[in-house]
Amino acid sequence: MNILIADDEEYMVKIVKAYFEKAGFTTYTANDGQEALNMLYNEQIDLAILDWMMPQISGIEVCKEIKANSTVKVLMLTAKGEIDDELYALQAGADDYVRKPFDPRILLARAKKMLHLDGQYTFGQIKVDLEAQKIYHAGEDLHVTNKEFQLMKYFVQHEGKVLTRKALLDHVWGFDYFGEERTVDTHIRRLREKIGDNWIKTHRGMGYSFENPDK
Repeated sequence: MNILIADDEEYMVKIVKAYFEKAGFTTYTANDGQEALNMLYNEQIDLAILDWMMPQISGIEVCKEIKANSTVKVLMLTAKGEIDDELYALQAGADDYVRKPFDPRILLARAKKMLHLDGQYTFGQIKVDLEAQKIYHAGEDLHVTNKEFQLMKYFVQHEGKVLTRKALLDHVWGFDYFGEERTVDTHIRRLREKIGDNWIKTHRGMGYSFENPDK
């Protein structure tokens, strides 16, 4: 996993970089907003940790640019302590918000959760537990089949992206599957019956996507 750490306080960057690299992440660093954007355009970044107040371009503006053009996760850092500031950051697209000063261990834990490295995806009342291979709604086990779970797993790992029937067949049923593509439709119908109709969106002539209706 590749992490971008952007902050004009160099000592802060060094501390955060050390913690994340010790945890096995690959890190990239930037000291201003423009440098952060350049890094995002040229590297495959999974999570951007952005300080709000940076030279040239603020972290908030960088966040807006990221969210307008990619699916990169954003964690905002700031010394601003007002609730309105936190709301503004979240409304700008930030996935999480951490106030300075902070313990780097907390930042690392938040990052792992955002990247689902804890093996769990949570969307409102829906929880997908990769380790247990279960899907829960409001804490209730939905008792999905193996194929239904594998479909859901692939959907949540590609949230917001349109996935073709062929892509779903290749990933869930395997490249050597020679059955009908319509089996995807059948399994998605059954999955919708269990999780609700508003999570998996049909794109006619293209495929399906998993969409969080609360966003």
